[in-house]
Amino acid sequence: MTRAKPEDDEYWNSSKFKAFTFDDEDDEFSQLKESKRAVNSILVDEDEDDVERVSWSGEPVGSISWSVKETASSIRSGSEQSFPKIDTTPSLSKQGSGYSLSSLFKAKSKPVTEAFRKIQATYAPELRKPKSDGKDFVSDLSPEETVRRMQKGRPFSLEKFRSLQDKLLLLDEAVAVYDGNVITAVSQILFRELMARDVALRHYVHYLKEMGEQKLLLMHYKEHLNIKDEGRRRDFLKSCLSLPFSQDDATHVQDHYTLLERQIIIEASDKKADAEIFKKFPRKASILNMPIITTLYYSCFYHYGESEGTFSSPSNIRKTFRISEKQYILTALGARAKLKSWFDVDSLFNTKNWLGYTKKKSPIGFHRVVDILHKNSAPVQVLQEYVNLIDDPDLKLSGALKYKCHDVVINTYRDLKDRQQLIVYREKLERDSPEYRKIQELLNNVQIRWKN
Repeated sequence: MTRAKPEDDEYWNSSKFKAFTFDDEDDEFSQLKESKRAVNSILVDEDEDDVERVSWSGEPVGSISWSVKETASSIRSGSEQSFPKIDTTPSLSKQGSGYSLSSLFKAKSKPVTEAFRKIQATYAPELRKPKSDGKDFVSDLSPEETVRRMQKGRPFSLEKFRSLQDKLLLLDEAVAVYDGNVITAVSQILFRELMARDVALRHYVHYLKEMGEQKLLLMHYKEHLNIKDEGRRRDFLKSCLSLPFSQDDATHVQDHYTLLERQIIIEASDKKADAEIFKKFPRKASILNMPIITTLYYSCFYHYGESEGTFSSPSNIRKTFRISEKQYILTALGARAKLKSWFDVDSLFNTKNWLGYTKKKSPIGFHRVVDILHKNSAPVQVLQEYVNLIDDPDLKLSGALKYKCHDVVINTYRDLKDRQQLIVYREKLERDSPEYRKIQELLNNVQIRWKN
């Protein structure tokens, strides 16, 4: 049955269903009119002064030295003393830099620019003007989704990424997928924005110059590894002190020079030493070129108790190289426990309050102290004293059981009024031993109100 023509018109005009047209507003490509424009230009409405006041990592513009920390740390991670070895000595001439705007963003970036144009052609085709101007369903995509679209060659929009943080998140995501085309596209956009800001651009160029200079300085510093004679190595390190290292690297070089100079003095003196400790515990190796913590351990072992005015004094080394209290306690404890000097061990933890009373205090936790003492074969009496100082009841009981500190175990179960555990523990002891008799006396004590 067919409808009359007027009825047909009324049906199509009033129905929620519409006839198919090539200008349908649900067409995905018709909603992407901003894609090409987003790649060709940066639509940023941030305040320009705010951008100029920060570097690309969010640090203040004046903070330059931080930029080589990762370079320095990666170079220093190669050896025991964090001073790796190389075979070349680059020039350290501080002549005029070869960096310029043209060389930085044009001459050296020509392949990048050409690749970016290809990406533009792929990712942002010329689109006809859509019927629905207000819609852009790709403008709210996350960085992950945006990068995924770029990888697949699908339309995308970068209008959402206006702030520096948003742009860096997008760049991080591009790097994470290891797609060179995507990385190039995002990086080129950031460079274009940078070039539009003179102050930020000058800072970035200065950063690149300083980063290159710091690499050369660090490579020169590593040459000390090729010098076998300690005296010549010390003189070489001294010559490095005047070089323009970053603040952190300059501190490191200064400490290295000071440490080696001190090691040379200690080594020369200890070679001729005839003190009793050197006879009882002969040195097994030279102290030269050892790390700072090894040097501190050596000092605590052979020179403990010396006045702070001597180079070999543990307190002098601690102060000179800014060693933390925790690190110092751990190192000194290991050295003095190795010598079975329990009086010195006690002195490490003894403190006096304002009334003059002495109590033990540790920055590393007494359960760790007990572990170190046990490894050095401390007697049970010493172990029990330090197990009793553990604050946590569970750790205390665990340590007492592990190291067979019977009195601590018995007293803990007594305080917990745990009769059954006392009976179980009694069976592990030798009959008629002092500990066995102590448990028996506690079990026969009618004044104790046991929980079980």
